[in-house]
Amino acid sequence: MENRIGFIGLGIMGAQMAARLLDSRHSLVVHSRTKSRGSRLIARGAKFVDSPAEVAQQCDIVFICVTDTPDVQAVVSGEDGIASCVRSGMVVVDHSTISPAATREMADDLSKQGAYFLDAPVSGGDVGAREGTLSIMVGGDQAAFDRVDPVMRAYGQTITYCGPSGTGQLTKLVNQILVSVTNLAVCEALTFAKKHRLDLEKTVAALAGGAGGSWQLANLGPRMIVGDFRPGFTVNLQQKDLQLVLQAGEKSNTSLPAASLAHQLFTAAQAAGHGKDGTQALFTVVEKLASLH
Repeated sequence: MENRIGFIGLGIMGAQMAARLLDSRHSLVVHSRTKSRGSRLIARGAKFVDSPAEVAQQCDIVFICVTDTPDVQAVVSGEDGIASCVRSGMVVVDHSTISPAATREMADDLSKQGAYFLDAPVSGGDVGAREGTLSIMVGGDQAAFDRVDPVMRAYGQTITYCGPSGTGQLTKLVNQILVSVTNLAVCEALTFAKKHRLDLEKTVAALAGGAGGSWQLANLGPRMIVGDFRPGFTVNLQQKDLQLVLQAGEKSNTSLPAASLAHQLFTAAQAAGHGKDGTQALFTVVEKLASLH
């Protein structure tokens, strides 16, 4: 019997992931706080309902992709939340990046009702969601993971089972350290190149395939050069994730000097009005520090 699938949260990432599920010929029930975000999906045959509870009523597997810890808690445990209509055997998969501790709490609560909660944050941005090449790191029950793995293949290319509940979120925070610090390195390197009047496009072309190459250099570097700050992943979201990183680091007595510096410089980007821009807008802050603006 085919699993009935629901998707909650139709923002930059969620809408693309849900569209990939439709591309894979899954029938889909969707919900978003703003119904208009689901208009393209509805036009393609998705069924829109008015609450997470209604999604849970109609589905065996429910995916969530929202912004922050309180948003996931509202979807799962709030009024008209999933927990009010959860059934034994249901699998809830959270693709948001949130607190590992809150993740474990929700997993424990749903397990008492016979359901499973998997933390499955994603990496790859809107491009990865659109092209079906996301990396997904998953924590929770192994059997529940095995059940949803084939479904996630609609939008995920590298899908890794990381261990018990919370390990998916912790692995994503490791990713966010790498992403944010590498982004800062790209900003600093291109600022140095610009200060010395190098051709920035040729610099990126020369270095992207070498030992100093990275996804950030190849994909965000060209955007930095031309001042294209359209978001694939916003500064505000990066800051939310870095706050989770630093909180987890504090609890575990882990010193994170580079991540802390990235957090401070992203704060400067927010103060300059770049909160809703893509993370490549960090370049403007580093440029100003070099008196290039």
